[in-house]
Amino acid sequence: MNGDIQLAAASGGGCHIYSGCGFPAPGLQDFDFKPLFSIGSFHFTKPILLALICAAAVIVFFWAAFRKPKIIPRGMQNLGEVALFGVRDQILRPSLGKKGDSYLPFLTSMFFFIYFMNVLEIIPIAQFPVPSRVGFAWSLALIVYVTYLYIGIKNQGLGGYFKNMIPHDVPWWIYPILIPIEFARYIFIQPFTLGIRLFANMFAGHLLLLIFTLATWYLASLSIGLVFAATSFAMVLGVTLLEALIQLLQAFIFTTLTATYIADSLEAGH
Repeated sequence: MNGDIQLAAASGGGCHIYSGCGFPAPGLQDFDFKPLFSIGSFHFTKPILLALICAAAVIVFFWAAFRKPKIIPRGMQNLGEVALFGVRDQILRPSLGKKGDSYLPFLTSMFFFIYFMNVLEIIPIAQFPVPSRVGFAWSLALIVYVTYLYIGIKNQGLGGYFKNMIPHDVPWWIYPILIPIEFARYIFIQPFTLGIRLFANMFAGHLLLLIFTLATWYLASLSIGLVFAATSFAMVLGVTLLEALIQLLQAFIFTTLTATYIADSLEAGH
C-alpha cells in the first residue's frame, strides 16, 4: 500500500487540498508508459515486461511442479495438481466433458496467464493490470478466436461449421433475420465481447483504485482534510479487496467462455 501512496504522490506532483492546486484526476495518461527501450518502431514498455514475467511465471511454476512427477505428490506438485484439477473440474469438464481433457493444458495456461496479469494490479512495484491495455486483451481474444474457428472447421468441415451456426428447427421465414444474427455472433460478437469484457473490467478497476489512492494523498493534511483522507484510504482498501476478487473472476469467465466456444466447435451448438 505504501507503493500506491508513493505513486499517488508522484502523479499528484505534491498537490494537497490546501496547496492551491486542483485535484490531479487520473485518466488515460496513467495507462501510458515511457518505453524502457526501443528498437526501430518497436517500443518495449512496462506492460510488455509484466506480460513476459507472467508468462515466465506460468512456465516456471508448472515446470517445477511436474518436471519429476511422483505417484504421491509433494511440495510444488501438490500445488500444480490443485491448479490443474481446479481448471479441469470447474471450467473444462462442465463445458467439454471428459472428451475435452486434451485441451486442459491450453485452458490452464490461459487461466493462470490472465490471472497473473490481472493480480499485478495489487502487487507492489508492478501495480498495473496488463489487460487494462486493450491490445493485450485483443491479443488473447484473437488466440481464442483462431483456436475455436480452426477446431470448428477441422471437426465439422468448412461448410458444416458455418451451416451448424444456424438452428435447424425454426420456421423458414425466420432465417433471413436469424442467419445474419448468428453469423455475426460467432464471427464478430463472441471475440469482441470476450476481449472488451476483460479490458473494461481491468481498466475500470485500476482507474477506480487510482482515484481513491490519489484522493488519499491529495486530502492528507493535519487539518480536517485528514478525516477525508482516512475515509478515502478506507475506500482504497475496500476497492483493493474487490479487485482481488474481480481479477480471479475475470480470468475464470474468460477461460470458461473459451471452453464453451471450443465445445461449440467440437460439436454443432444447435
